[in-house]
Amino acid sequence: MAEKLNIYPGADRVAERRRTILDKNTKFRELREIPDEDLILLLGHRNPGERYTSVHPPLDELKEPADPIRELIEPTPGARGGDRIRYVQFTDSVYHSPITPVFRGRMYHIRYRGVDTISYSGRELMEVRERDLELYTKELIETELFDPARTAIRGITVHGSAMRLDEDGLMFDARRRYMYDREKGLVIYTKNQMAIPIDRSIPVGSPRSDEELKSDSIIYGLDTVRCRDAEEVWEVTGKLMEANVKGGFNPGLVER
Repeated sequence: MAEKLNIYPGADRVAERRRTILDKNTKFRELREIPDEDLILLLGHRNPGERYTSVHPPLDELKEPADPIRELIEPTPGARGGDRIRYVQFTDSVYHSPITPVFRGRMYHIRYRGVDTISYSGRELMEVRERDLELYTKELIETELFDPARTAIRGITVHGSAMRLDEDGLMFDARRRYMYDREKGLVIYTKNQMAIPIDRSIPVGSPRSDEELKSDSIIYGLDTVRCRDAEEVWEVTGKLMEANVKGGFNPGLVER
């Protein structure tokens, strides 16, 4: 019998949702469509139609010494083209956003190639070759991983993830990059991630209901699954913490 990869411990619905997100074979539901030109404007790294800036010639034009590793690893489109490194940063509300910063980082490493990422308290930064960035960001915005009210694209002044939601259910944004159009029921961006005004408004879809967000939440809590009820998660994390303490004191104390 073939072994099944144990991606994340636990049998409750929060653990199952975490496994779904961390499974590289998951096909996320597409909830909206963002035109490529709008995506480029939101990122703010180049103008629509502008050529990608290169930091080195395309790999196909470089004459490099033989390397067996290079034969094994297929370069990403951005690496093959010599693109510069660019970034995107997402902020996730503590009020049941579809994903959290730490799980973003884990998912990025599992799902995307050539990324460098770091987790902060309420946001996750990803750096990668520019055309790869646009490809990855498109999935991150168009699918169930993004909620227009509880997720935001913020390159600077990112705080607000733990603050109370406004009367329309949106996260606080000191830079006012977006607003809720009550007539259309859509969240509209008027600035890019660096809070620079853009020449047209970009709709990113309608917020999901609280019930939908809670049903897909990966956060343990009183309105999802009580943290104390996640027995297998406690067991696994307890073993890791014990091994960390004992191993730091004397590696011989850690069971192999």
